[in-house]
Amino acid sequence: MADVLPLVEARLRSALGEPDARAAVTFLGTDRIEVLRFSGGATTEGIVRYATLGMSARPMADPTVVVADPVAGPRAELVLSVRAGVADTDKVLRPLAVLAASPQVEGLVVAPGASLDVGGPLWPGAPFTSVLVAEPGGLVEDLELDAPLDPVRFLPLLPMTPNEAAWKRVHGAQAIQERWLTGGTDLRDPARKSVSLD
Repeated sequence: MADVLPLVEARLRSALGEPDARAAVTFLGTDRIEVLRFSGGATTEGIVRYATLGMSARPMADPTVVVADPVAGPRAELVLSVRAGVADTDKVLRPLAVLAASPQVEGLVVAPGASLDVGGPLWPGAPFTSVLVAEPGGLVEDLELDAPLDPVRFLPLLPMTPNEAAWKRVHGAQAIQERWLTGGTDLRDPARKSVSLD
């Protein structure tokens, strides 16, 4: 149901302002995924935000289900917030599109607490190769859709260094978030170092 996407884009614009750039990526056998960049309007404090558009066109399906329900199921888009002017973060567009396509390509259900690995730096020189999916609702509110469709959730992504990702696999999402909080970690700093994991 492609008519979900105009509603999703309208919600992003109302929360983040007008996008000042957008890029589209199409992977073989998948729907087109766009990534929108918001660096003005409602985004203040020198923060640039990248949001996917296209992941929510279809519901995510449990990979163990033989026939996926074309209507019911969780829907989501991804949002990454980083401090502007510190690194060439605009190169994150393709990795973000890859993550947004993963429910179609790999049959993943992306949910809070999950780790998503991009297989390389998020952008050139980035110390991060994966992200933690955080709880939605803070920056962009869920978009309610007409029944029987599930709402679209806008999931924040928190970049993780390889050490943090490995530590999170052992100790869990809550534990790494507590470490970041205790360490006063600026999760929007694109050049930050790994938090102390001793």
